Amino acid sequence: MKNIVVLVSGGGTNLQALIDAQNSNLIKNGRITCVISGNPNAYALERAKNNNIDTEVIRRNDFESFGEYDLALTNLIKSKNADLVVLAGFMTILGHKVISAYENRIINIHPALIPSFCGEGFYGLHVHEAALKKGVKLSGATVHFVNEECDGGPIIMQKAVEVKNGDTPEILQKRIMEQAEWIILPKAVSLFCEDKIQVIDNIAIIK
Repeated sequence: MKNIVVLVSGGGTNLQALIDAQNSNLIKNGRITCVISGNPNAYALERAKNNNIDTEVIRRNDFESFGEYDLALTNLIKSKNADLVVLAGFMTILGHKVISAYENRIINIHPALIPSFCGEGFYGLHVHEAALKKGVKLSGATVHFVNEECDGGPIIMQKAVEVKNGDTPEILQKRIMEQAEWIILPKAVSLFCEDKIQVIDNIAIIK
């Protein structure tokens, strides 16, 4: 049984999707053992507590340098014996120490079809604003491994979602969450825990 540590900063809707999947036995060979928040007031912490999941808070502002924070976060994750780290709306950039310590063991969900609308500055509603401004007919979500390049790690799963006339960024965000993010994130986590993902030449292959 693999230990899953989830990093959050906000409301925790993707965390809830993972908890629901876990409670429905849709995540095979893995269990969420800890939720770490970069924000002490994140509602995601309440979601974890309501499901008897251990919680921790680590704030970037509590450290003088990014290097100190990077080391502290790495040590905190290691202390939880994490096999997999899931970023579920974690709003602090990860440093070299964490990424190198957990190579191809950190999963992120991005609210677009990478390589579209991704990279620095593309987060939250900014992604959907850009998609609507471009007039795309399909958007969606991507689950990928995290590496040193922002949104540049191996792609594990993607799901397309229709963009409709009259969509606002908020409406599109909600549809992508419901029809893509909350579906493929638990699936990708389960595949990892079942040892069904192999990375070769920066390409994730599902066995």
